[in-house]
Amino acid sequence: MTTAKTQDGLGAIIKQIEGQKHPPVHLWNPEFCGDLDMRIARDGTWFYLGSPIGRKPLVKLFSGVIRYDEDGKYYLVTPVEKIGITVDDAPFVAVEMFVEGEGRERVISFRTNVDDFVIMDADHPFRLEIDPETKEPSPYVRVRANLDALINRPVFYDLVNLAAEENIEGEARFGFWSSGQFFELGLVDDIFNK
Repeated sequence: MTTAKTQDGLGAIIKQIEGQKHPPVHLWNPEFCGDLDMRIARDGTWFYLGSPIGRKPLVKLFSGVIRYDEDGKYYLVTPVEKIGITVDDAPFVAVEMFVEGEGRERVISFRTNVDDFVIMDADHPFRLEIDPETKEPSPYVRVRANLDALINRPVFYDLVNLAAEENIEGEARFGFWSSGQFFELGLVDDIFNK
């Protein structure tokens, strides 16, 4: 099951988020040291020299120092090094969803494949991209500082099940509420009249 309610509810998730400590990579400006043969696949698997990195603590360590820069590239950053890596889609995958409350009072949060927790809100918005050729949706939630998590398919289906029609600025829109924000999947006419 991908959707869950925590034992202690939203308070437990907030504690976990407060306990997440990531280095201030956005403040570091080391010299670029070249690219590394490291890749994050669309499913969240990390590869080094073509082989999957099987040790989750190592993946979690690397994931704490990843940064996405204005040049459109991903880097692992320390105070003294900046190394380029390849990311197929997003650096994280949302693998579990938690729901607290109903309607406009609902709060939706996610756990990523590296055990980061994020509450969907104005600072951590949802976005949906549609492939122009295949029409396949790719849903994302912002995790931190220009870094998104691709919401995996089962979790996205659970999220869509929470959606409802809302009249926003005179138009019927289909989406869901979290943390007092309405996150849109699309116009009702566009979704249901295709």
